[in-house]
Amino acid sequence: MENKQTNPLQSYFRQPAIYVKLPSGGANYPPGTLDLPSNGEIPIYPMTAMDEVATRTPDALFNGSAVAQLIKSCVPNIKDPWAVPQVDIDLLFTSIRIASYGHEMELTAQCPKCNESMDYAIDLRNIVDQMASPDFTKTLRIKELEFSFRPLRYSEMSEIAKSQFEQQKKMQLVSADENAPQQDKINVMSETLASLTKITMESIVMAITAIRVGNQTVTDRNQIVEFMNNAETKMFNQVRDFLADLRGQTEMKPLQIQCRPDTCGDKKNCPKTFEQTFTLDMSNFFAQGS
Repeated sequence: MENKQTNPLQSYFRQPAIYVKLPSGGANYPPGTLDLPSNGEIPIYPMTAMDEVATRTPDALFNGSAVAQLIKSCVPNIKDPWAVPQVDIDLLFTSIRIASYGHEMELTAQCPKCNESMDYAIDLRNIVDQMASPDFTKTLRIKELEFSFRPLRYSEMSEIAKSQFEQQKKMQLVSADENAPQQDKINVMSETLASLTKITMESIVMAITAIRVGNQTVTDRNQIVEFMNNAETKMFNQVRDFLADLRGQTEMKPLQIQCRPDTCGDKKNCPKTFEQTFTLDMSNFFAQGS
């Protein structure tokens, strides 16, 4: 049997640039989808040239395959990127960027008072330090019912985002069509709003793993869906708000930006600092590093 010859260039292959601990701690990964070291730290590799091309392909970004490919390439300890829970996605994005381009990222902000635009650098390591995972072991009790939850997986997040985008695009197109009859516009917008409401409801139901009542525990997906479709609005809203609070624990705090005194157009009235929202948009997050 012929032995495969070792590549003499193997020692020059990319190496892990940083090691990180997942906000989830490895919880909520299906069996076999994560190889978690005993110290809880997973290696992050820099992007390859092919990875960079994938992050610049609109279709791949839209259907989520670019993100899945990126995670598989740069975080080999994650065996199935589609199974990554929602709470780990932002940390993985940020860590891959740090590993590929360094910890500084250039951004542009506009002061809301004097309207002066300015470039500034943020340290992505500080962003990583702020990332935390909600406690999905917490349950919600409503009367005799007790609800248990889990974070959505990346595959579910991708499908939801794609469906929302398609519905919003449909609404924009019909609104912009000057020749479309008004009644047709009303009908399409009503259908689109109904579809968006359904998508929101489905995302909430996906996060419910079990509902306990007395000594019975319901885990059957169809039964949970049937119950939530027939639950009163007050109960549904309580579940929605509970999940929103959980997910809100992972939201990044706004950045505090200082207006530059040398370019400020209103030095007397302009505040020293202002808040700038920081979001991880795949369409430009990695492009800014190259």
